[in-house]
Amino acid sequence: MPIDFVYNGAASNPSVADKLIAANWDAGALRPWLGPDGKSYVTLTRNGKAMTVKANAQATLTKEAWLMLDTAILKVARNRLRAVADLRGSGLTFNIPNGMGTTVLEYQKMNDTGSAIISMDGLKQGPDFRPIFESAYLPLPFIHSDFQYTARAIATAANSGAPLDTTTGEMAARRVAEMTERLTLGRLDTYAYGGGTIYGMCNFPSRLTGTVTAPTDSGFTAQAHLTEVLGFKQTLQNAKHYGPYVIYYSSAWDKYLDDDFNTNYPNKTLRQRIREIDGIQDVRTLDYLDTASSVYNMIILEMDSGTIRLVIGMDVTTLEWDDMGGLRKNYKVMCIIIPQLRADMDSNTGILHASTS
Repeated sequence: MPIDFVYNGAASNPSVADKLIAANWDAGALRPWLGPDGKSYVTLTRNGKAMTVKANAQATLTKEAWLMLDTAILKVARNRLRAVADLRGSGLTFNIPNGMGTTVLEYQKMNDTGSAIISMDGLKQGPDFRPIFESAYLPLPFIHSDFQYTARAIATAANSGAPLDTTTGEMAARRVAEMTERLTLGRLDTYAYGGGTIYGMCNFPSRLTGTVTAPTDSGFTAQAHLTEVLGFKQTLQNAKHYGPYVIYYSSAWDKYLDDDFNTNYPNKTLRQRIREIDGIQDVRTLDYLDTASSVYNMIILEMDSGTIRLVIGMDVTTLEWDDMGGLRKNYKVMCIIIPQLRADMDSNTGILHASTS
């Protein structure tokens, strides 16, 4: 599934992007709907308000059909975005208005500016500390997947009164959701553009690292693992990142996390015991932390915007265009949802990635 750009006023897929450029990057230009009067309309946003205008292209879906398609697609996408959903639920997002027209986000890192002084009269001249800023860049590509309907399939559904089969749209949404999740976790190759690189939790160069004992190892006990978690927490605090934290485990950990902690904690699992640690907000399992070489991985993530946030230029959206003289209707599920992992100029960050090797 591709990650693409539209840049320098040129379209990597002209049949889609040229229309977006003409509409000032408003995705509504590629979502025409058929009104009760048989005419085609699009809904565009102008000055923060939704406006209905006549469409140049002939629409094939009614507003209700679009709603049904969007509902199916968003339902599938959100079910798969567990790490991404946690970040959004914690408010760790940064929205870019008209993100389709922005290819790179520029931001700045800053160093520590020193310390205060103590004096009796307040007249003692302190050192003149000035912060040093360093510019950094984050690419903002599209993540997208395509599907098609023939004009005949759409006409057949309309004439029969049967709902349009949304299975192919759901599959496309699942692919977008999985790609976004893996990008956030760092389980894809890094993506570089415009002087910046997209990293995830497992490949961020500034992340803290640790070694965890595999639950299949002869030396593993629930108490020993708890001690390792406490050590990881201390490592994060030493880097001046104090939480709150969410701990993510790869799925192979599940049967060990949900086993009894020990006989002194009746009816309490290892997962529950870890949640009792001060500053641990939750303990969760993620699908894409496993790798072929290491199935026992974990991430301790500080849920703070100084550590991580999602840059959202466009939420999951479905666009439409036609070809073959209108005999085929093409649809693209796409979004601009990019993880921004953050470290200061001293490379301090609130992400710790632990594995068995």
